[in-house]
Amino acid sequence: MSILTVSGLSQRFVDKQLYQDASFQVNKEDHLGVVGQNGAGKSTLIKILTGQLTPDEGKITWQRHIKVGYLDQYANLTPGQTIGDFLKTAFEELYREEAKINKIYEDYATNPDDEMLAKAGELQQDLEAHDFYDLDTRIETVASGLGLLTLGLDHPVDQLSGGQRSKIILAKLLLQSPDMLLLDEPTNYLDKGHIDWLSDWLQNFEGAFIVISHDYDFLQRITNAILDVEFATITKYTGSLKQAMRQKAANAETYLKAFHKQQETIKKTEAYIRKFKAGSRSKSAKSREKQLARVERLTPPGNRAHAHIEFPFVEQNSQVLLDVNDLLVGYDKPLLSPLNFTVSKDETIALEGFNGVGKSTLLKTILGLLPSLGGTVDVAQNVVFGYFEQELNWRVPKQTPLQFMMQEYPGVNQRTLRQVLSRTALTREEADKPLSLLSGGEQSKVKIADLMMQPANILIMDEPTNHLDDDTKDALRRGLQEFPGAVILVSHEDGFYDDSWVDTYINVEDLRVD
Repeated sequence: MSILTVSGLSQRFVDKQLYQDASFQVNKEDHLGVVGQNGAGKSTLIKILTGQLTPDEGKITWQRHIKVGYLDQYANLTPGQTIGDFLKTAFEELYREEAKINKIYEDYATNPDDEMLAKAGELQQDLEAHDFYDLDTRIETVASGLGLLTLGLDHPVDQLSGGQRSKIILAKLLLQSPDMLLLDEPTNYLDKGHIDWLSDWLQNFEGAFIVISHDYDFLQRITNAILDVEFATITKYTGSLKQAMRQKAANAETYLKAFHKQQETIKKTEAYIRKFKAGSRSKSAKSREKQLARVERLTPPGNRAHAHIEFPFVEQNSQVLLDVNDLLVGYDKPLLSPLNFTVSKDETIALEGFNGVGKSTLLKTILGLLPSLGGTVDVAQNVVFGYFEQELNWRVPKQTPLQFMMQEYPGVNQRTLRQVLSRTALTREEADKPLSLLSGGEQSKVKIADLMMQPANILIMDEPTNHLDDDTKDALRRGLQEFPGAVILVSHEDGFYDDSWVDTYINVEDLRVD
């Protein structure tokens, strides 16, 4: 049975046609993944489905009385509220019923009323039917699965980082268990263990969901259907992600053959018309001309740009570029035990550990962006860092990518800067669009383009794959593998790196100070 029907959907964003007359259905058993290149319109689709955005054309029909849960990264958090109190708001109605029961019993002590006592009994039955007295256990289970218990349920929500904030909003949504879940990049701030937990939870979820994710390993585990958004069309495939991609490739091959066959037929027909339109076979030629005018022509297959990422290198003669001795990182107090390690000139190091343990803090301390609480970071002469920071913050969000690059590199001509932006697979139109209007993946590409202008011998990459489509991630992986210098990498995506190019693994979680 369909719980959501989308018909005739068309949406244009600035100068890009995101969808044209697209239609699909979501059934109650669908665990649906949404895939597509950066900027294809995946997040816009969620905004249309939730009513945040009115489409240019089309109809969105939800089954009546359906309860839809949406992962809203911008939900309001009450200052001073604890994580535990915030998670309890997932069950506000049940807690209100408990308060009514307590009030009835309180009033009954001074004014016995059998009708009110019967009402209290009905409310009590409803609480028990909803496992009210197991709510604390449910809250702790979800909080533990997403790594919130390490912060403590009494931790104030207004002291959370952006990633931690996303986690508690996701936790509340899961606790509410709606009939339909809409999740946009839910794994962006989760480490491997928490992604595993979320995968298991979604696999066992009895309702339907639509999940946007560029983590294809995650989608392969949780989905039984795929929505592919590409070239202004939305195509639904049944089956796993791998099955969907195989079907997509087969469909593309069939379409390509049909397109070339039609083009060949059109050319032959046009040649016949030109040759005989004015001669003895003019009647036949005119007839074929009319037939050709009625032909529904297939559109040329889209040619998607592919990223080609190369990071410039500056030579450095020292064998050891960084020497970290008894380094203490944190803010008011150390987050980790004293750290000791070195970074060789061509070494790739992967920092592992759950989100919030201190990986980003360690990177910023090494870079000198945060003061250390003790110990030293000795940097060899002529070391030049290249830094990818995971937050998408811009000094001037109204600037276009090209304007940003021109400001950063005033001595470089515009043509060269456009070429660098294009090597990340950003189109000319995207390079001329305000940064604030770009998708998360497109903004990440601008940051990569910025790094491609900075010769370095140590690249420090903090979650560079967040928001990136699969093609760009492949190009980024190749760029890092081919970089002659050192790389320090943080990525929650296990599939992004492996032993074939990572030399050293440091599990920061083992160094955590409780």
